Amino acid sequence: MSAETRDDAATGPLVLVVEDEPQLVRLLRATLPPHGYQMIAAETAAQALVAAATRGPDLVLLDLGLPDLDGVEVVRRIREWSAMPIVVVSARGQERDKVEALDAGADDYLTKPFGTSELLARMRVALRHSSRAEGSQQAVVEVGDLRVDLAARVVHRRGEEVRLTRTEYRLVAALAQHAGKVLTHRHLLREVWGPNALEDTQYLRVYMAQLRHKLEDDPARPRHLVTETGVGYRLKVD
Repeated sequence: MSAETRDDAATGPLVLVVEDEPQLVRLLRATLPPHGYQMIAAETAAQALVAAATRGPDLVLLDLGLPDLDGVEVVRRIREWSAMPIVVVSARGQERDKVEALDAGADDYLTKPFGTSELLARMRVALRHSSRAEGSQQAVVEVGDLRVDLAARVVHRRGEEVRLTRTEYRLVAALAQHAGKVLTHRHLLREVWGPNALEDTQYLRVYMAQLRHKLEDDPARPRHLVTETGVGYRLKVD
């Protein structure tokens, strides 16, 4: 593992990079510090779990193909005690791999090869979501021309209240509470319809279409309620 430690004089977020590919680690060492991040690195799951517990990173960038333990299990073990944001960066691009990692507790999933601009954007979103989640629940979520008041249970678009059914509101509220984060189909079905509806994805498609007609300028090209194909949905904040 890198011998770096958190620099108490520095103000940038500390990123734990869990990756056994030296070329990618070198790329991230050249990319992250100029954008205001501190970085430490781990090559194995065992090193990653120790670093996560002892270094207190603000965000974890996690590869799934580690030499000693699958990265999904690393996500599960960290989630047993911490809500620190975890962005998976993996060559596994199959939908089932993404769903498994997100259901285990990852905040986002980026498939290799990736552009550094997209990686930095995903990191900013994960850190913003983590910041909002700390302390008390954010009462109002504003994204573009949408305003979701979680305390009053109302949604406004361009200053005008949007009439939603109870189920429509619960769905948009679930997305707003995790704005910027991918929520899998199973997560949304469990949260909105309950544990007996985990396979009823048609419910989700129907209600998401209804929400887009009410909240998007062009429901066929949504700006806010975006689809992560085969995985779930995200309330986009960038």
